[in-house]
Amino acid sequence: MVKVFVTGTDTDVGKTLVSCVLSALLEAYYWKPVQAGTVPTTDRQTVAGWVPAARLLPERHCLQAPMSPNQAARREGRRLGLADFSLPEVNGPLLVEGAGGLMVPLNERELMIDLMVQLGLPAVLVARSGLGTLNHTLLSLAMLKARAVPCLGLVLVGEPHSENEQDLVHFGAVPILGRLPLRDPPWTPADMPRLRAMFDLRPITG
Repeated sequence: MVKVFVTGTDTDVGKTLVSCVLSALLEAYYWKPVQAGTVPTTDRQTVAGWVPAARLLPERHCLQAPMSPNQAARREGRRLGLADFSLPEVNGPLLVEGAGGLMVPLNERELMIDLMVQLGLPAVLVARSGLGTLNHTLLSLAMLKARAVPCLGLVLVGEPHSENEQDLVHFGAVPILGRLPLRDPPWTPADMPRLRAMFDLRPITG
């Protein structure tokens, strides 16, 4: 049964959009363990337009402030800990979306990557396609490797950049799972036939 953890090189890189598309393509349950920021909407509410309500799982922690989880929790007099989290039992594929990047703190000692290690899922790394992506993406891949978290591949968000793509595959030793250009108006579920052609899910599905 397919189970993956979608993470990103940083905040606002496109994780939730990629999670929408992958959840729809994989017909997966969607779970966001930690939501930090509830206005104007949560990520689960965004994904709700792409998958049936029965496959949307509630967050373990839903925090109001759009900040790192440790800071948002502190504002509410709460503390997040790894013991708070365990994989939900579902009858089908599962997609888990992280908050921010790998090194975002959950508390004063533990980071998002510690949660990834605890949950024991392989990662899909979402990265920008353009300038600046090489450093951010290769550092993220190095951290995943250092913590023995398998990375199934990259999804690149933005305008195509063939040189960056070649370098990421070469130095990162991971495949490209998808290429997702940004557009205005944004992608919607009605675009799924086009979006399906932009992804190669064989490294995920086996």
